[in-house]
Amino acid sequence: MTQRSVLPAEPHAPAEGSALVHELFTLRPDPLPKMARPRWLTRLPHVVVVYLAVFFTFLTNQQLFDHYHVRGGPPLVMALMTGLSIALALTRPIAAWWLGLITTGVIAYAIHDHVGHGQTWPLMPGALLTFVPLVLLVALRVPARVTGAVVGITMACTGLAELLFKPLHSSTSFFASSLVFAVTGLLGYALRAVRLARGQLVVQETLTEEERARRTLLEERSRIARELHDVVAHHMSVISIQAQVAPHLVENPSEELKENLAGIRANALEALTELRRVLGVLRSEQPDDPAGPHHPQPTLAELEGLVDNVRGAGLEVTTEVAGIRRPLTPGVELTAYRIVQEALSNCLRHAPGSRVEVGIAYGPRELHLCVANSAPTRPAPPSPGAGHGLLGMRERAGMLGGELAAGPRPDGGYEVSAVLPMDPPGGSPSETKKDI
Repeated sequence: MTQRSVLPAEPHAPAEGSALVHELFTLRPDPLPKMARPRWLTRLPHVVVVYLAVFFTFLTNQQLFDHYHVRGGPPLVMALMTGLSIALALTRPIAAWWLGLITTGVIAYAIHDHVGHGQTWPLMPGALLTFVPLVLLVALRVPARVTGAVVGITMACTGLAELLFKPLHSSTSFFASSLVFAVTGLLGYALRAVRLARGQLVVQETLTEEERARRTLLEERSRIARELHDVVAHHMSVISIQAQVAPHLVENPSEELKENLAGIRANALEALTELRRVLGVLRSEQPDDPAGPHHPQPTLAELEGLVDNVRGAGLEVTTEVAGIRRPLTPGVELTAYRIVQEALSNCLRHAPGSRVEVGIAYGPRELHLCVANSAPTRPAPPSPGAGHGLLGMRERAGMLGGELAAGPRPDGGYEVSAVLPMDPPGGSPSETKKDI
C-alpha cells in the first residue's frame, strides 16, 4: 500500500520541472494587465516603463563613460540593450529578463579591467537598479515558482561572477543586490496575488448574483407549484364528490352509469393522491408558508382588503375597475392577485409617500392589470429582500401565456402592467369539469 501511494508522485516532479523550464525560456507575449480605469490610467504603467527605459539607457551610458572610462561605440550599444530590455518587459517579461541578464554579463566583461578601488562589480549601481523593474514586471505576470527561479538565477549569477572573477580592490554587490532582488520579487508576488484575488472576487460576485437570481426563480416556481397544487386539488376533490353523488340524483341509474361514475371517482382520487405525493412535498419544505393547505388561495374579490392594508401602511392607493366583472379560472385569479400584491409591496419598499393607482380591466379575452406609482416623497430605506420580485411576476404571467412589462415613468414614478389571457393554454379546470 505504501509503495503504490508513492509511485504516482514520482513522474509528477519532472512534469513540474519541465513546465518551469518551459516558462523560463518562453517568448510568448504577456502584456501588462489592465487593472485601472479610466483609460488614461490604464496607460500610466506603460508610460512609466518607457520613461524608465529611456532613463536607464542614459544612466548606463553615463556610468560606463564617467565611472568606468569605457570609450568607443560598445558603451552606447550596451546602454541601448539595457533600455530595450526594460521596454521589452511590457510585452515579454521573461525574454526581457534574459536580455537584461545577458546585457549585464556583457557590461561586467567590458568593465572588468576598468574597475577602480571601491567600485562595484559585476553590477554597476545603475545595473542594480535596472533589475528592479525587470524583476517586478516578471513577478507581476508569472507564477510564484517562476518568480523564485528568476530571482534565484539572478542572485546565483551575481554570486558566481564575484566568486570566480572578482577584480582586486572592487567592492562586492552580492548582498545588496540579493536583498533588492528578493524584496522586489516579494513585492511583485504580493501585487499579483492582490490582482488575482480581486479578479476572483469579481467573478465570485457575478456567480453569486446569478445564483441568487436562479434561486429566487426556483423559489417562486416552487411557490407557484404549491398554490396551483391547492387549486387543482380542490377541483379534483369536487370531481370526486360529484361522481359519488351523481348516481343518487338519477332515478333507477343503470349499472353502466354507476360503473362509469365509479371509475371517474376512482381516477379522480388516484390523480389527487399522485398530485399530493408529487407536489405536496414542496409544501413540506416550508411548513409555515402562508400558502398552506389550510389557507384558501386569494382571488381578485379580496383585492379591496389588500389595498386597505397598503393604505394602512401609509400609501395613498386608488383603484379602478373597467369592464364587466366576472369569475375567472382559479389560476388567472391567483396570478392576478399575486402580481398586484407584489407590485404594491414594491411601492411600499421603494416608493414611500407616493400615490399609487391600481387599474383592472376585464376585456373580451384578456385581463389587463396596471399598478403605477408617482415619484417617492422621501428616501426609501434599505430593503433586505433579494430584489427579484419582477422575476417572479414575469414567471407567473408567462406560465399562463401572458405578458408583463415594468419600467420607470416620465414623472419619476414606476409602472407595472400585465396582460393575462382569460383562457390560459391547455384549458381551465372549470372547462374540464364541464366536459366531464
